[in-house]
Amino acid sequence: MSDSTAAPSAGHISGYGSRPYRTYVLLALTFIYTLNFIDRTLITVVAQPLMNELNLSDGQFGFLYGPPFAIFYALMGIPLAMWADRANRVMVITICVVVWSLMTAFCGFASSFIWLIIFRIGVAIGEAGGTPPANSIITDYYPVKNRANAIGIYSMGVTLGAVLAQVFGGMILGITGPEFGSWLDSIGIGGLFSFLDWSQISGWRIAFVIVGAPGVIIGLILWLTVKEPPRGYSEVPGSHTNAKTGLMEGFKEISKKPTFWWGAMGAAFVAFVGYGIQGFQAPFLQRVYDISASEAALKYGAPLSLAAAAGTFLGGFISEKLESKYHSVVAWLPAVNLSLAIPLYVAAFYFAPSIEVAFMLWIGAAILHYSYLGSQYSIATAIASPRSRATSVAILLLLVSLIGNGIGPVFVGVLSDQLMASQIATAGLTERIAEFSPAICAGAGDSLDADGAAYCAAYSDGLKLSMAVVATLFSIAAFCFFMAGKTFNKDRWSSTTAA
Repeated sequence: MSDSTAAPSAGHISGYGSRPYRTYVLLALTFIYTLNFIDRTLITVVAQPLMNELNLSDGQFGFLYGPPFAIFYALMGIPLAMWADRANRVMVITICVVVWSLMTAFCGFASSFIWLIIFRIGVAIGEAGGTPPANSIITDYYPVKNRANAIGIYSMGVTLGAVLAQVFGGMILGITGPEFGSWLDSIGIGGLFSFLDWSQISGWRIAFVIVGAPGVIIGLILWLTVKEPPRGYSEVPGSHTNAKTGLMEGFKEISKKPTFWWGAMGAAFVAFVGYGIQGFQAPFLQRVYDISASEAALKYGAPLSLAAAAGTFLGGFISEKLESKYHSVVAWLPAVNLSLAIPLYVAAFYFAPSIEVAFMLWIGAAILHYSYLGSQYSIATAIASPRSRATSVAILLLLVSLIGNGIGPVFVGVLSDQLMASQIATAGLTERIAEFSPAICAGAGDSLDADGAAYCAAYSDGLKLSMAVVATLFSIAAFCFFMAGKTFNKDRWSSTTAA
């Protein structure tokens, strides 16, 4: 929809538009963000079947999940955010939704590891343009007093997306190719796919297509129903402006504010741990506790994602309640909660005697872990002027993407491979490691010989220890958020400090 015209108003008190419409816009953007993370996260839900079919090591899967996506997400985030700071932000989001949805569907047609990487890059390029303009729009719809909660609700898209990826992915993974082909025949469109041999189509491929395709329609609905607000509309009178800004101007504005850099590095190290854990969550459950991919997603993955969503909401809710008394709460609350999450994660991954105990510890850790999510955006938008906020968020996401998504999964995967190799060497079986394939551990149980059992035990133990080790790195993130809290009040933007 076209840009609105700025006019004198009490936007700093009431926000832009009516309360019901403002709520609709927030929910629509949250739904789009949820879709973003469904498409981004689905690959982790189908990880083990995908690894089995393509014969990938943990290090290779970590690379697939991490660097190609992260690098292009980071590279495209800045120019797309600059475009959003100069153009209609609703239009930018719409185009990006259509792109990433199509690329997600194409992942289901990937004939090799290389093609899967190419389509993942396509998903990254599309998703890079979604979050910065959405945060910018929210700050124009909501006044300062309501932003922490609004951004907290929006940030729930990360964890809600993870929930739905687990649910849809888990359900679809239980469907065989022939069953899906028969269903298409039953609704009269099977003939369109007569060229496919459904007996050769895996559930993980079907999942990518079913989950990705609807995003094209959803993007168009957003374009037709969401109105572009004037930039800075909900700031104090006289401070909002329609002036555009460039990358260098936006970077110059935030470069002198240590709060941004401490907050961004804190968020990056949380993402380093979070993406590493998330990428190997399903394989961990399947290897360590010998459950199916579908059960791992539906019985454990979805509840864990709901716990993360609850943590995200609680973080924003508590921050808003305490903000009037403790203005820097958005920075120091994550520092406290991340510190508390460390022992719970380590115990869940390595010391828990059963899946029931591990699951309860994991639930508690996830709630504490994801309470930080709204804070990273609140810090980035609070220290920037209205016309630079999309750029501020894009720079934040560049660091989060490169350090978190780019390195975290690879670190966990490579460390897992190394720990597995070390255990195999200790067992004196190194000469046969080249023959190992992850598929031999898939439901093999008692059918394995002694050597096969040793390989599969090492395959499990290496990942257990790797995930426990990476969880301790939350300590770095907690320190960064603590430092951000020390300078937050001084660096916070207001019209009285604007140039």
